[in-house]
Amino acid sequence: MSAAPLVGYSSSGSEDEAEAGDRVRPGAEGRSRGQSPLPGQRLPVPDSVLHMFAGTEEGPVDDSAQHGGRVRTFPHERGNWATHVYVPYEAREEFLDLLDALLCHAQTYVPRLVRMEAFHLSLSQSVVLRHHWILPFVQALKDRVASFQRFCFTADQIKIYTNQEKTRTFVGLEVTSGHAHFLDLVAEVDRVMEEFDLSTFYQDPSFHISLAWCVGDARLQMEGPCLQELQGIVDEFEDSEMLLRAYAEQIRCKSGNKFFSMPLNLLHGGNVLLGVSVMTS
Repeated sequence: MSAAPLVGYSSSGSEDEAEAGDRVRPGAEGRSRGQSPLPGQRLPVPDSVLHMFAGTEEGPVDDSAQHGGRVRTFPHERGNWATHVYVPYEAREEFLDLLDALLCHAQTYVPRLVRMEAFHLSLSQSVVLRHHWILPFVQALKDRVASFQRFCFTADQIKIYTNQEKTRTFVGLEVTSGHAHFLDLVAEVDRVMEEFDLSTFYQDPSFHISLAWCVGDARLQMEGPCLQELQGIVDEFEDSEMLLRAYAEQIRCKSGNKFFSMPLNLLHGGNVLLGVSVMTS
């Protein structure tokens, strides 16, 4: 999405000229340096004054160069907080070794691919919340998932994804077991979204861990021999079957720079452990 246009000001716009009519401008012939202007004349406004408020009337400029070329899917607006619900994935050293091997090979087809900085499995689209709705939204989420227990899943199938706008491409590991548990979680998250009149998750979702991404639609380069070769790397990687099995232990909600963590239930000594923690980046 393009940045919001800046409002510009001119020291000699057509309206000023029309108002002035045949008046003589400051500095024109018949006036010498140092003399005071005639009553009907206007002094030029210094450039420093003209530009001191540039960009402030239309809100902040979304400079995609500051974040790898990514473009917002919705415009920034004061008081609006981008919000996302997901299951975090904690990467082990062996997982990062596999990722390095996959990225190295994928970059022979799409050199601009870069590694993800953090890993997760989405349970919602990115939506916009007003600031005063964040805590009620998180409380509603907590209430909806209060009865869910931790579960095991496997993500070992390479798949290529794009965002809805086709402005970014992702290499991901798709979930091949545990899919039903994720669907149950999404059903509850969707109910919360509906309560707040927000968009629900996709129909027939493909739950996955995104590994790498690039700007633009790179499916043509990656769906074919590249995809098959990447899957071969996964299948042949040492202990990949165990490596790519993981536990969903918590649900996390990110809203702006705040993170709300909701641990899934763990039966311990006959007691169900529940809670919610808050982090701020």
